[in-house]
Amino acid sequence: MSVGTRSAHGVSEACAGGPAEYGIDPDQLPDGLVVADEQGRVICFNAAAARITSLPAEEALGQRLEKALPLEDLEGRRWWQLTDPYGGLAIRRRQPERNLLLPGGREVLVCAQYVRTEPTGPVYRVVVSLRDTEARRRTERSHAELIATVAHELRSPLTSVKGFTATLLAKWERFTDDQKRLMLETVDADADRVTRLIAELLDISRIDSGRLEVRRQPVDIGAAVGRHIQAYVAAGLPADRFLLRLEQPLPALWADPDKIDQVLSNLLENAVRHGEGTVTIDITPTASPREGEDTGTSVTVSDEGPGIPEESMNRVFTRFWRGSKRGGTGLGLYIVKGIVEAHGGTITVGRGPQGGAEFRFTLPVSAPAYLT
Repeated sequence: MSVGTRSAHGVSEACAGGPAEYGIDPDQLPDGLVVADEQGRVICFNAAAARITSLPAEEALGQRLEKALPLEDLEGRRWWQLTDPYGGLAIRRRQPERNLLLPGGREVLVCAQYVRTEPTGPVYRVVVSLRDTEARRRTERSHAELIATVAHELRSPLTSVKGFTATLLAKWERFTDDQKRLMLETVDADADRVTRLIAELLDISRIDSGRLEVRRQPVDIGAAVGRHIQAYVAAGLPADRFLLRLEQPLPALWADPDKIDQVLSNLLENAVRHGEGTVTIDITPTASPREGEDTGTSVTVSDEGPGIPEESMNRVFTRFWRGSKRGGTGLGLYIVKGIVEAHGGTITVGRGPQGGAEFRFTLPVSAPAYLT
């Protein structure tokens, strides 16, 4: 059978001894796979490799490896001449992953494995793995944005704390008690702001790593919303700014009370700060978002403000999205989504009945497994 032909099972015969040995079509692999024989000619060039290199597989098959895959390092040196897989050290078995350049300057992640007939024998196969760097670059940009945002958000309160404490220490006797109290209250508020930001960063770290713990307890969701409303009223907002509607009977809800408070706090604060008119909170029983369960609890928070533009709907739960220029880190809704999903729930955004923003999250209500 000629190079690059396929067996009756659709697997490239040229990749025998690799994925095809296990019945896996190389074209189904997510990473680029290039295999060269003992003479350095390409015998396998899967679909991902063709996509990454923009070279059709039929053109690559049968070519010399260095011609089909002309890689250079970041200093412009030809990589195959540097590594010399067929004539280099007889004990070398692999090349670790590194950033290399394709013609045109496109950056790819490349690693290579040398298959030998015996421990120090000649190279029988060179197996090369290619990965596009775009996903990694997006992650790196996201991390850079997070660091820049955190640095910016920390600078302001820490400057304030340092300024006021230094002034009080140097000129304590010159200030009246009222002036001292005002400065200390400002320091206290800025310290709370720093604490909240650090808590957000810890939440993001746990969400991204899949380590966000949920400690389920019985939660009275109606009472939890009521406490948040009372806090706003005590802070000076009129009571008629809020409308709480509960559909009874509600099923018993098992969730992490602290994290549900965090979700409610964020959604209500957004509605108050960025919305207008009455903030309506509807709590209703609904179908569970989790398979095998019949009942869930749904909480909908809507306002009567301008709402969220349609073109921004799909970005609301991403990092750093801000609905207005009224401050904030843009991390709150990202964390809210992570918390809801850690409970096995779902959250959506849309336009409310009065035209404002409407956030709706649904949680499963079943008790922990040890109680069932």
